[in-house]
Formats: sequence, structure tokens, C-alpha cells
Amino acid sequence: MENAAKRLKGRLTRHRRLRKKISGTELRPRLAVFRSAMHIYVQAVDDIAGRTIAASSTAVIKKSLKKTYTGNKDAAKAVGADVAKKLLDKSISSVVFDRGGFVYHGRVQALAEGAREAGLKF
Repeated sequence: MENAAKRLKGRLTRHRRLRKKISGTELRPRLAVFRSAMHIYVQAVDDIAGRTIAASSTAVIKKSLKKTYTGNKDAAKAVGADVAKKLLDKSISSVVFDRGGFVYHGRVQALAEGAREAGLKF
């Protein structure tokens, strides 16, 4: 098995194990993160109703970033602040963090810190 396939399989295994334990509701949605090589995506999901409450990504806020490169911690922090602002506008102040099987380090951690600094609790 290739190294990339092994990494993907491991991440998906970790994500399934994580999803057994956490679920989002309307008052406390799940903040799901996906990280690719170029971008980072986040969405607040109500698992009971099966709908997305708010979403943001570096692809969406690319024009408001200082640098054009979107695969760094500064961009991830800006995405966290953007999704937090959208949730706070909808009177949602608390979320459950779903790191999507990714290690809580680097861009995933920066996104979480940006959301916390903008006022979300998790």
C-alpha cells in the first residue's frame, strides 16, 4: 500500500472513531474541519437536522487575506475567526470541535485558536 493511501486510511479511521463520540445539535453544532494542501475548510453542522449552519474556507476569504498563499497558519486563523463571526451572528456561542481525524497541530490548531479568540467556546 502506498504511503499516501496509508495516511488517508489512518485519518479516516481516526475520524470514524472520533465521530462515534461527538455529534452536533442546533444549539451546539459540530465544527467540522477539513485540511487540504492548499486550503482549509470548516463548517458548523447540525447532525440532528442534517444541515450546515455556517461555513468558511480559505478559498472563500482568499481576497481578504494579506498573502495570497492560503496553506498557512495565518490563513487558518482567519477562517476560524470568520466562521466564529458567522455563528455569533446567529446567536450560537458554543460548538463541538471535530478535527476530522487530523492531528490537533499546526493549521487545525490555528483555526481553533482563531475561533476561540473571536468568541466561540469549545
